[in-house]
Amino acid sequence: MNTYAAALSVHPIPVEAVGGVAAEILERFDGERPDLLVCFTSPHHVGAFEDIASGLARLLEPEAFIGATAGAVAGTGREVEGQPALSVFAASFGGGHASAFSLQAVETGDGFAITGWPDALPDHGTLLLLADPFSFPVTDFLRLCNEQVPGLTVVGGLASAAAGLGGNRLTCDGRVTVEGAVAVLLDDDVAVRTVVSQGCRPIGQPFTVTKSERNVVTELAGQSAISRLQEVAAALPDDERMLLRNGLHVGVVVDEHQIDFGRGDFLVRNLLGADERTGGLAVGEFVDVGQTVQFQVRDASAADEDLRVLLRNVSGDGALLFTCNGRGTHLFGTPGHDAGVVEERLGPVPLAGAFCAGEIGPVGGRNFLHGFTASLVVFGATTHLD
Repeated sequence: MNTYAAALSVHPIPVEAVGGVAAEILERFDGERPDLLVCFTSPHHVGAFEDIASGLARLLEPEAFIGATAGAVAGTGREVEGQPALSVFAASFGGGHASAFSLQAVETGDGFAITGWPDALPDHGTLLLLADPFSFPVTDFLRLCNEQVPGLTVVGGLASAAAGLGGNRLTCDGRVTVEGAVAVLLDDDVAVRTVVSQGCRPIGQPFTVTKSERNVVTELAGQSAISRLQEVAAALPDDERMLLRNGLHVGVVVDEHQIDFGRGDFLVRNLLGADERTGGLAVGEFVDVGQTVQFQVRDASAADEDLRVLLRNVSGDGALLFTCNGRGTHLFGTPGHDAGVVEERLGPVPLAGAFCAGEIGPVGGRNFLHGFTASLVVFGATTHLD
């Protein structure tokens, strides 16, 4: 039988925080050794992160252990911003099924190479990935995963406790580094479900791209992209039209092998600019002729609605949350939104999470790096039909 536990401490003294969360985990596990341990600490504990990691490893003796520093952290039903915090998640899958390793990006004459991979590339499973945004090329790494191991789901986030190289901390099995990435590979026997809420609401109707070059879309359904956007804007009510000025985005369908498209089918990217002369729109992603796109708007209401809808029929026994550092009180005005919605939808299941400088998760069967997103891993997940 699988066991899950989570603990959150806001004690400002690191050794006290470690002792508090470890005691809670040990009580729940009744002496059992976790197969998986994940920890997140606020920036206040960066200097003591090595002691925190080694203390957790020594007290809990996990089979696979990763962690990272973050701008803020989350625990079951709660988000802690602006104060010291340590959040820990532990899981047992009945023995094994999880292995941790560190990854480094090494420059070569042809670009870079990733070192630290297991000897045999995984064909399937779930990769939990925590990376330093200043030293690890996450987008390129995900592209390689999509090409070379398409059956692998990658989910996680970028450390966000620092504004430059060397400021973040990562741990793998208690060993601490300031660069690269750390990861845990879960095999297919671990039941998980990923939920990627990009925080947007679609407007208008989907259009087929009929002319484009790289990331510039010139025609949508036979008309200029700008005229299609103007057409959509003119049909909106005044309040939604205002949202266009605050942030217009474009959703690009990743998997076209569907009849209808809904939430979770679109990869949301920023609209970077418009060219009145050509009628083209520049999008933050390459878009091919034949792909389907739909304009999107983002605000607190849309982000709330999107997360709730995507979690509507999901249940599980534990979860990891990777939410954008631009969400939280910055977006919703009050703390605890994303963790609170997860608890409302899933119940008070064990949860730990981090505010990230970029969130990783699959859309349309491919792995991507996102922004302003809440990416969630639900363990023991099941889906219920309406």
